Amino acid sequence: MIRQFKEDLGIDISSVLIPKNGISLDKWAVIACDQYTSEPEYWEKVDKLVGGEPSTLRLIFPEVYLERESSDQKKQRIEKINKTMCEYLDNGYFDEIQNSFIYIERTVKSGKTRKGLLFAVDLELYDFSKGSESLIRATEGTILDRLPPRIQIREKACLELPHIMLLVDDPDSSVIEPLESCKEKIKKLYSFDLMMGGGHIEGYQVNDEELLHKIYLGLKNLKSQDTFSKKYGVDSSRRPLLFAVGDGNHSLATAKSCWENLKKSLPEDEKASHPARYALVELVNIHDSALEFEPIHRILFNTDAGTLLDAFVRFYKSRGVKCGYQYANDINNIQSDSKTKHVIPFITGAKTGFIWVDEPMFTIDVGTLQYFLDNFLSENPDVDIDYVHGNEIVEKLCSSDENIGFLLSPMNKSDLFKTVIADGALPRKSFSMGEAEEKRYYLECRKIMPDYLR
Repeated sequence: MIRQFKEDLGIDISSVLIPKNGISLDKWAVIACDQYTSEPEYWEKVDKLVGGEPSTLRLIFPEVYLERESSDQKKQRIEKINKTMCEYLDNGYFDEIQNSFIYIERTVKSGKTRKGLLFAVDLELYDFSKGSESLIRATEGTILDRLPPRIQIREKACLELPHIMLLVDDPDSSVIEPLESCKEKIKKLYSFDLMMGGGHIEGYQVNDEELLHKIYLGLKNLKSQDTFSKKYGVDSSRRPLLFAVGDGNHSLATAKSCWENLKKSLPEDEKASHPARYALVELVNIHDSALEFEPIHRILFNTDAGTLLDAFVRFYKSRGVKCGYQYANDINNIQSDSKTKHVIPFITGAKTGFIWVDEPMFTIDVGTLQYFLDNFLSENPDVDIDYVHGNEIVEKLCSSDENIGFLLSPMNKSDLFKTVIADGALPRKSFSMGEAEEKRYYLECRKIMPDYLR
Protein backbone atom coordinates (compact mmCIF):
# COMPACT_ATOMS: atom_id res chain seq x y z
CA MET A 1 0.00 0.00 0.00
CA ILE A 2 2.85 2.43 0.83
CA ARG A 3 4.39 1.73 -2.59
CA GLN A 4 1.04 2.25 -4.34
CA PHE A 5 0.64 5.70 -2.77
CA LYS A 6 4.02 6.70 -4.14
CA GLU A 7 3.71 5.12 -7.59
CA ASP A 8 0.05 5.92 -8.35
CA LEU A 9 -0.45 9.23 -6.51
CA GLY A 10 3.02 10.67 -5.91
CA ILE A 11 2.48 10.57 -2.13
CA ASP A 12 5.19 9.68 0.38
CA ILE A 13 4.22 8.84 3.97
CA SER A 14 7.46 7.11 4.95
CA SER A 15 8.68 9.60 7.56
CA VAL A 16 7.51 12.66 9.51
CA LEU A 17 9.10 14.21 12.59
CA ILE A 18 7.13 15.63 15.51
CA PRO A 19 8.49 17.24 18.70
CA LYS A 20 9.19 14.65 21.37
CA ASN A 21 7.49 14.59 24.76
CA GLY A 22 8.77 17.30 27.08
CA ILE A 23 8.99 20.06 24.47
CA SER A 24 6.49 22.88 25.05
CA LEU A 25 4.32 22.63 21.97
CA ASP A 26 2.67 25.99 22.61
CA LYS A 27 6.11 27.58 22.18
CA TRP A 28 7.28 25.20 19.48
CA ALA A 29 4.51 25.88 16.94
CA VAL A 30 4.76 29.26 15.18
CA ILE A 31 2.56 30.75 12.46
CA ALA A 32 3.57 30.83 8.77
CA CYS A 33 6.53 33.10 8.03
CA ASP A 34 4.61 35.15 5.44
CA GLN A 35 2.07 36.48 7.95
CA TYR A 36 2.12 39.85 9.77
CA THR A 37 4.71 41.17 7.31
CA SER A 38 3.95 44.80 8.24
CA GLU A 39 3.73 44.16 11.98
CA PRO A 40 7.19 43.50 13.46
CA GLU A 41 5.63 43.90 16.89
CA TYR A 42 3.82 40.56 16.38
CA TRP A 43 7.10 38.73 15.81
CA GLU A 44 8.75 40.56 18.71
CA LYS A 45 5.99 39.24 20.99
CA VAL A 46 6.52 35.72 19.64
CA ASP A 47 10.26 36.00 20.27
CA LYS A 48 9.68 37.02 23.88
CA LEU A 49 7.12 34.28 24.37
CA VAL A 50 9.45 31.58 23.03
CA GLY A 51 12.52 32.77 24.90
CA GLY A 52 15.18 30.08 25.00
CA GLU A 53 12.81 27.14 24.46
CA PRO A 54 13.06 24.93 21.33
CA SER A 55 10.80 26.49 18.70
CA THR A 56 10.18 26.53 14.98
CA LEU A 57 10.72 30.29 15.27
CA ARG A 58 14.44 29.47 15.18
CA LEU A 59 13.98 27.36 12.03
CA ILE A 60 12.21 29.92 9.82
CA PHE A 61 12.82 33.36 8.34
CA PRO A 62 9.85 35.64 9.19
CA GLU A 63 9.35 37.71 6.06
CA VAL A 64 8.77 40.85 8.10
CA TYR A 65 12.58 41.07 8.23
CA LEU A 66 13.29 40.55 4.52
CA GLU A 67 13.17 44.26 3.69
CA ARG A 68 14.38 45.42 7.10
CA GLU A 69 17.72 43.63 7.21
CA SER A 70 20.92 44.14 5.24
CA SER A 71 22.33 41.44 2.99
CA ASP A 72 24.87 40.49 5.64
CA GLN A 73 22.17 40.28 8.33
CA LYS A 74 20.01 38.06 6.13
CA LYS A 75 22.98 35.83 5.34
CA GLN A 76 23.78 35.47 9.04
CA ARG A 77 20.13 34.71 9.85
CA ILE A 78 19.97 31.99 7.19
CA GLU A 79 23.21 30.41 8.38
CA LYS A 80 21.85 30.40 11.93
CA ILE A 81 18.61 28.75 10.77
CA ASN A 82 20.47 25.96 8.97
CA LYS A 83 22.76 25.42 11.95
CA THR A 84 19.87 25.29 14.41
CA MET A 85 18.05 22.69 12.30
CA CYS A 86 21.06 20.38 12.60
CA GLU A 87 21.38 21.09 16.32
CA TYR A 88 17.72 20.19 16.91
CA LEU A 89 18.25 16.87 15.14
CA ASP A 90 21.48 16.16 16.99
CA ASN A 91 19.86 17.03 20.32
CA GLY A 92 17.14 14.45 19.75
CA TYR A 93 14.20 16.87 19.82
CA PHE A 94 12.08 14.72 17.49
CA ASP A 95 10.15 11.48 17.38
CA GLU A 96 9.83 9.87 13.95
CA ILE A 97 6.42 8.76 12.65
CA GLN A 98 6.85 6.17 9.90
CA ASN A 99 4.57 4.91 7.13
CA SER A 100 1.66 7.04 8.33
CA PHE A 101 -0.52 9.98 7.45
CA ILE A 102 -1.22 12.50 10.18
CA TYR A 103 -4.90 13.43 10.47
CA ILE A 104 -5.24 17.00 11.77
CA GLU A 105 -8.14 18.85 13.36
CA ARG A 106 -7.68 22.60 13.72
CA THR A 107 -10.29 24.58 15.66
CA VAL A 108 -10.25 28.20 14.43
CA LYS A 109 -11.65 31.34 16.03
CA SER A 110 -15.13 30.81 14.56
CA GLY A 111 -15.35 27.64 16.64
CA LYS A 112 -15.43 25.44 13.55
CA THR A 113 -12.95 22.59 13.08
CA ARG A 114 -10.93 22.35 9.85
CA LYS A 115 -9.79 18.84 8.95
CA GLY A 116 -6.51 18.06 7.22
CA LEU A 117 -4.20 15.24 6.18
CA LEU A 118 -0.40 15.58 6.33
CA PHE A 119 1.94 13.84 3.87
CA ALA A 120 4.66 14.58 1.32
CA VAL A 121 4.08 15.07 -2.42
CA ASP A 122 6.31 14.28 -5.37
CA LEU A 123 7.66 17.54 -6.83
CA GLU A 124 7.97 15.84 -10.23
CA LEU A 125 4.15 16.05 -10.37
CA TYR A 126 4.09 19.80 -9.69
CA ASP A 127 4.75 22.58 -12.18
CA PHE A 128 4.16 26.24 -11.34
CA SER A 129 4.83 27.53 -14.87
CA LYS A 130 2.07 29.32 -16.78
CA GLY A 131 -0.33 26.94 -18.53
CA SER A 132 0.74 23.91 -16.52
CA GLU A 133 -1.45 20.81 -16.58
CA SER A 134 0.40 18.95 -13.84
CA LEU A 135 -1.36 16.84 -11.22
CA ILE A 136 -0.48 19.49 -8.60
CA ARG A 137 -0.95 23.10 -9.76
CA ALA A 138 -0.37 26.60 -8.49
CA THR A 139 -3.46 28.73 -7.93
CA GLU A 140 -1.68 32.06 -8.23
CA GLY A 141 1.09 33.52 -10.35
CA THR A 142 4.56 32.82 -8.99
CA ILE A 143 6.77 35.86 -8.41
CA LEU A 144 10.25 34.57 -9.21
CA ASP A 145 11.86 37.46 -7.30
CA ARG A 146 10.35 36.10 -4.09
CA LEU A 147 12.10 32.74 -4.38
CA PRO A 148 15.84 33.50 -3.83
CA PRO A 149 15.77 34.03 -0.03
CA ARG A 150 13.62 30.94 0.38
CA ILE A 151 15.95 28.95 -1.87
CA GLN A 152 18.97 30.09 0.16
CA ILE A 153 17.39 28.54 3.26
CA ARG A 154 16.18 25.27 1.73
CA GLU A 155 19.16 24.42 -0.47
CA LYS A 156 21.36 23.86 2.60
CA ALA A 157 18.66 22.81 5.05
CA CYS A 158 18.53 19.38 6.68
CA LEU A 159 14.85 19.90 7.59
CA GLU A 160 11.74 21.22 5.93
CA LEU A 161 8.82 22.73 7.83
CA PRO A 162 5.58 23.07 5.89
CA HIS A 163 3.06 25.85 5.92
CA ILE A 164 1.87 24.62 2.51
CA MET A 165 -1.80 23.69 2.32
CA LEU A 166 -3.08 21.83 -0.72
CA LEU A 167 -6.75 21.66 -1.65
CA VAL A 168 -8.71 18.72 -3.03
CA ASP A 169 -12.13 19.06 -4.67
CA ASP A 170 -13.94 16.23 -2.87
CA PRO A 171 -17.67 17.10 -2.68
CA ASP A 172 -18.53 13.63 -1.36
CA SER A 173 -16.03 13.96 1.53
CA SER A 174 -14.50 10.60 0.67
CA VAL A 175 -10.88 11.11 1.71
CA ILE A 176 -10.32 13.15 4.88
CA GLU A 177 -13.65 13.46 6.65
CA PRO A 178 -14.23 9.72 7.34
CA LEU A 179 -11.22 9.79 9.69
CA GLU A 180 -13.17 11.92 12.19
CA SER A 181 -15.23 8.92 13.26
CA CYS A 182 -12.06 6.84 13.79
CA LYS A 183 -10.30 9.17 16.23
CA GLU A 184 -10.98 7.01 19.25
CA LYS A 185 -9.32 4.02 17.58
CA ILE A 186 -6.09 5.66 16.39
CA LYS A 187 -3.15 7.13 18.26
CA LYS A 188 -3.31 10.80 19.25
CA LEU A 189 0.05 12.46 18.65
CA TYR A 190 -0.59 15.93 20.05
CA SER A 191 -3.33 18.23 21.35
CA PHE A 192 -2.72 21.82 22.48
CA ASP A 193 -3.65 25.48 22.07
CA LEU A 194 -1.66 27.44 19.51
CA MET A 195 0.02 30.68 20.54
CA MET A 196 -1.23 34.21 19.84
CA GLY A 197 -4.89 33.33 19.22
CA GLY A 198 -4.27 30.48 16.78
CA GLY A 199 -6.96 28.22 18.21
CA HIS A 200 -6.57 24.53 19.04
CA ILE A 201 -4.91 21.71 17.10
CA GLU A 202 -4.90 17.92 17.39
CA GLY A 203 -3.00 15.33 15.37
CA TYR A 204 -3.58 11.58 14.96
CA GLN A 205 -1.42 8.86 13.44
CA VAL A 206 -3.12 7.04 10.55
CA ASN A 207 -1.38 3.75 9.72
CA ASP A 208 -4.19 1.18 9.85
CA GLU A 209 -4.21 -0.77 6.57
CA GLU A 210 -7.96 -0.47 6.11
CA LEU A 211 -7.91 3.29 6.60
CA LEU A 212 -4.92 3.67 4.29
CA HIS A 213 -6.72 1.66 1.63
CA LYS A 214 -9.81 3.88 1.85
CA ILE A 215 -7.70 7.03 1.51
CA TYR A 216 -5.95 5.51 -1.48
CA LEU A 217 -9.19 4.57 -3.24
CA GLY A 218 -10.72 7.99 -2.60
CA LEU A 219 -7.76 9.86 -4.07
CA LYS A 220 -7.37 7.41 -6.95
CA ASN A 221 -11.01 7.99 -7.91
CA LEU A 222 -10.63 11.78 -7.78
CA LYS A 223 -7.51 11.52 -9.94
CA SER A 224 -9.16 9.35 -12.61
CA GLN A 225 -9.64 10.83 -16.07
CA ASP A 226 -13.31 9.85 -16.09
CA THR A 227 -14.08 11.59 -12.78
CA PHE A 228 -12.11 14.67 -13.81
CA SER A 229 -13.76 15.00 -17.24
CA LYS A 230 -17.30 14.58 -15.91
CA LYS A 231 -16.82 16.91 -12.91
CA TYR A 232 -15.42 19.83 -14.90
CA GLY A 233 -16.99 19.22 -18.30
CA VAL A 234 -13.70 18.86 -20.16
CA ASP A 235 -12.62 16.29 -22.73
CA SER A 236 -10.09 13.54 -22.19
CA SER A 237 -7.28 15.58 -23.73
CA ARG A 238 -7.12 17.68 -20.55
CA ARG A 239 -4.90 16.18 -17.87
CA PRO A 240 -6.44 15.76 -14.41
CA LEU A 241 -5.87 18.25 -11.60
CA LEU A 242 -5.90 16.52 -8.21
CA PHE A 243 -4.31 19.03 -5.83
CA ALA A 244 -4.43 22.84 -6.03
CA VAL A 245 -2.10 24.91 -3.87
CA GLY A 246 -4.24 26.87 -1.43
CA ASP A 247 -1.54 28.36 0.82
CA GLY A 248 2.22 28.42 0.40
CA ASN A 249 2.42 28.76 -3.39
CA HIS A 250 5.90 30.26 -3.17
CA SER A 251 7.11 27.78 -0.58
CA LEU A 252 6.17 24.87 -2.83
CA ALA A 253 7.73 26.67 -5.80
CA THR A 254 10.90 27.01 -3.72
CA ALA A 255 10.96 23.29 -3.00
CA LYS A 256 10.46 22.60 -6.71
CA SER A 257 13.25 24.99 -7.73
CA CYS A 258 15.67 23.46 -5.22
CA TRP A 259 14.84 19.96 -6.42
CA GLU A 260 15.33 20.90 -10.08
CA ASN A 261 18.77 22.32 -9.23
CA LEU A 262 19.75 19.39 -7.04
CA LYS A 263 18.74 16.56 -9.33
CA LYS A 264 21.11 17.79 -12.05
CA SER A 265 23.99 16.53 -9.91
CA LEU A 266 22.41 13.21 -8.86
CA PRO A 267 22.90 9.81 -10.47
CA GLU A 268 19.71 8.26 -11.83
CA ASP A 269 19.31 5.75 -9.01
CA GLU A 270 19.31 8.54 -6.38
CA LYS A 271 16.77 10.74 -8.14
CA ALA A 272 13.90 8.37 -7.37
CA SER A 273 14.59 8.10 -3.65
CA HIS A 274 16.18 11.40 -2.63
CA PRO A 275 14.09 12.97 0.17
CA ALA A 276 14.32 16.47 -1.35
CA ARG A 277 12.25 15.20 -4.28
CA TYR A 278 9.25 15.47 -1.96
CA ALA A 279 7.68 18.33 0.00
CA LEU A 280 5.58 18.06 3.16
CA VAL A 281 2.06 19.50 2.87
CA GLU A 282 -1.33 19.49 4.58
CA LEU A 283 -4.31 18.55 2.42
CA VAL A 284 -7.73 20.15 3.06
CA ASN A 285 -11.02 19.53 1.27
CA ILE A 286 -12.16 22.76 -0.37
CA HIS A 287 -15.70 21.84 0.73
CA ASP A 288 -14.73 21.78 4.42
CA SER A 289 -17.26 24.04 6.17
CA ALA A 290 -14.52 25.52 8.37
CA LEU A 291 -12.47 26.59 5.35
CA GLU A 292 -13.34 30.16 4.44
CA PHE A 293 -11.79 32.22 1.67
CA GLU A 294 -10.84 35.71 2.77
CA PRO A 295 -9.70 38.57 0.53
CA ILE A 296 -6.12 39.78 0.65
CA HIS A 297 -6.06 43.57 0.70
CA ARG A 298 -3.36 45.82 -0.80
CA ILE A 299 -1.57 48.68 0.93
CA LEU A 300 0.70 51.12 -0.91
CA PHE A 301 3.26 52.94 1.24
CA ASN A 302 5.00 56.26 0.57
CA THR A 303 2.71 57.50 -2.17
CA ASP A 304 0.28 60.35 -2.77
CA ALA A 305 -3.24 58.97 -3.06
CA GLY A 306 -4.37 61.52 -5.64
CA THR A 307 -1.38 60.77 -7.85
CA LEU A 308 -2.02 57.04 -7.67
CA LEU A 309 -5.76 57.33 -8.31
CA ASP A 310 -5.20 59.60 -11.30
CA ALA A 311 -2.66 57.10 -12.64
CA PHE A 312 -5.28 54.35 -12.30
CA VAL A 313 -7.73 56.29 -14.45
CA ARG A 314 -5.10 57.10 -17.11
CA PHE A 315 -3.93 53.48 -17.16
CA TYR A 316 -7.33 51.99 -17.95
CA LYS A 317 -8.63 54.78 -20.17
CA SER A 318 -5.55 54.36 -22.36
CA ARG A 319 -6.70 50.78 -22.84
CA GLY A 320 -10.21 51.78 -23.83
CA VAL A 321 -11.79 50.86 -20.49
CA LYS A 322 -14.34 53.12 -18.81
CA CYS A 323 -13.24 53.77 -15.23
CA GLY A 324 -12.97 56.37 -12.48
CA TYR A 325 -12.82 57.03 -8.76
CA GLN A 326 -14.64 59.11 -6.20
CA TYR A 327 -14.42 59.94 -2.53
CA ALA A 328 -17.26 58.77 -0.27
CA ASN A 329 -17.91 58.77 3.47
CA ASP A 330 -19.54 55.33 3.61
CA ILE A 331 -17.67 52.49 1.90
CA ASN A 332 -19.06 49.66 4.01
CA ASN A 333 -22.02 48.86 1.77
CA ILE A 334 -20.45 49.20 -1.65
CA GLN A 335 -21.46 46.37 -3.97
CA SER A 336 -20.01 45.37 -7.33
CA ASP A 337 -21.30 43.15 -10.12
CA SER A 338 -18.30 40.97 -10.88
CA LYS A 339 -19.47 40.37 -14.46
CA THR A 340 -20.08 43.95 -15.56
CA LYS A 341 -18.39 46.24 -13.04
CA HIS A 342 -15.66 46.17 -10.41
CA VAL A 343 -15.88 48.57 -7.48
CA ILE A 344 -12.99 48.58 -4.99
CA PRO A 345 -13.09 50.74 -1.82
CA PHE A 346 -9.98 52.55 -0.61
CA ILE A 347 -8.75 54.26 2.58
CA THR A 348 -6.10 56.96 2.82
CA GLY A 349 -5.68 59.09 5.94
CA ALA A 350 -9.06 60.54 6.89
CA LYS A 351 -10.49 60.00 3.40
CA THR A 352 -12.34 57.03 1.95
CA GLY A 353 -13.77 56.28 -1.47
CA PHE A 354 -13.72 53.75 -4.28
CA ILE A 355 -12.33 53.09 -7.73
CA TRP A 356 -14.53 51.53 -10.43
CA VAL A 357 -14.20 49.86 -13.83
CA ASP A 358 -17.02 49.07 -16.27
CA GLU A 359 -16.82 45.89 -18.38
CA PRO A 360 -13.57 44.83 -16.68
CA MET A 361 -10.83 42.94 -18.50
CA PHE A 362 -10.56 40.42 -15.65
CA THR A 363 -13.03 38.03 -14.02
CA ILE A 364 -12.28 39.07 -10.44
CA ASP A 365 -11.57 42.47 -8.93
CA VAL A 366 -8.10 41.54 -7.71
CA GLY A 367 -7.07 41.04 -11.34
CA THR A 368 -8.27 44.54 -12.23
CA LEU A 369 -6.35 46.12 -9.34
CA GLN A 370 -3.16 44.07 -9.58
CA TYR A 371 -2.76 44.63 -13.34
CA PHE A 372 -2.62 48.36 -12.68
CA LEU A 373 -0.48 48.10 -9.53
CA ASP A 374 2.20 46.05 -11.27
CA ASN A 375 2.58 48.82 -13.81
CA PHE A 376 2.45 51.61 -11.22
CA LEU A 377 5.06 49.99 -8.98
CA SER A 378 7.42 49.42 -11.90
CA GLU A 379 7.27 53.15 -12.68
CA ASN A 380 7.49 54.22 -9.02
CA PRO A 381 10.27 52.20 -7.34
CA ASP A 382 10.08 54.26 -4.12
CA VAL A 383 6.53 53.04 -3.48
CA ASP A 384 6.22 49.85 -1.41
CA ILE A 385 3.34 47.37 -1.32
CA ASP A 386 2.13 44.87 1.25
CA TYR A 387 -0.62 42.26 1.21
CA VAL A 388 -2.63 42.05 4.42
CA HIS A 389 -5.63 40.30 5.96
CA GLY A 390 -8.49 42.06 7.70
CA ASN A 391 -10.08 45.50 7.24
CA GLU A 392 -8.84 46.65 10.64
CA ILE A 393 -5.19 46.24 9.57
CA VAL A 394 -5.83 48.37 6.48
CA GLU A 395 -7.49 51.05 8.62
CA LYS A 396 -4.58 51.01 11.08
CA LEU A 397 -1.80 51.17 8.50
CA CYS A 398 -3.57 53.70 6.25
CA SER A 399 -4.27 56.31 8.90
CA SER A 400 -1.44 58.30 7.30
CA ASP A 401 -2.00 60.35 4.14
CA GLU A 402 1.19 58.78 2.75
CA ASN A 403 -0.41 55.34 2.54
CA ILE A 404 -3.46 54.05 0.66
CA GLY A 405 -5.21 50.71 1.14
CA PHE A 406 -7.59 48.89 -1.20
CA LEU A 407 -10.25 46.55 0.22
CA LEU A 408 -10.95 43.59 -2.05
CA SER A 409 -13.95 41.27 -2.05
CA PRO A 410 -13.83 37.56 -1.10
CA MET A 411 -13.63 34.90 -3.80
CA ASN A 412 -16.19 32.08 -4.03
CA LYS A 413 -14.13 29.02 -3.11
CA SER A 414 -16.32 26.70 -5.18
CA ASP A 415 -15.06 28.44 -8.33
CA LEU A 416 -11.35 27.85 -7.65
CA PHE A 417 -10.75 24.50 -9.35
CA LYS A 418 -12.89 25.37 -12.38
CA THR A 419 -11.09 28.71 -12.77
CA VAL A 420 -7.60 27.20 -12.51
CA ILE A 421 -8.51 24.45 -15.00
CA ALA A 422 -10.03 26.92 -17.47
CA ASP A 423 -7.80 29.98 -17.09
CA GLY A 424 -4.68 28.84 -15.26
CA ALA A 425 -3.23 30.49 -12.15
CA LEU A 426 -5.02 33.52 -10.70
CA PRO A 427 -3.30 36.86 -10.04
CA ARG A 428 -1.00 36.57 -7.05
CA LYS A 429 -2.52 37.04 -3.61
CA SER A 430 -6.04 36.59 -4.98
CA PHE A 431 -7.42 34.95 -1.85
CA SER A 432 -6.50 33.73 1.59
CA MET A 433 -7.71 30.57 3.30
CA GLY A 434 -8.89 32.22 6.48
CA GLU A 435 -7.48 35.21 8.31
CA ALA A 436 -3.88 35.50 9.47
CA GLU A 437 -4.25 33.68 12.81
CA GLU A 438 -5.99 30.78 11.02
CA LYS A 439 -2.99 30.00 8.85
CA ARG A 440 -1.00 26.83 9.25
CA TYR A 441 1.46 26.79 12.13
CA TYR A 442 4.83 25.08 11.78
CA LEU A 443 4.70 21.88 13.79
CA GLU A 444 5.76 18.73 11.94
CA CYS A 445 9.11 18.48 10.14
CA ARG A 446 10.79 16.20 7.63
CA LYS A 447 14.42 15.35 6.89
CA ILE A 448 15.49 16.36 3.39
CA MET A 449 19.27 15.95 3.65
CA PRO A 450 20.55 12.37 3.24
CA ASP A 451 23.39 12.94 5.74
CA TYR A 452 20.71 13.12 8.43
CA LEU A 453 18.81 10.05 7.32
CA ARG A 454 20.39 7.89 9.97
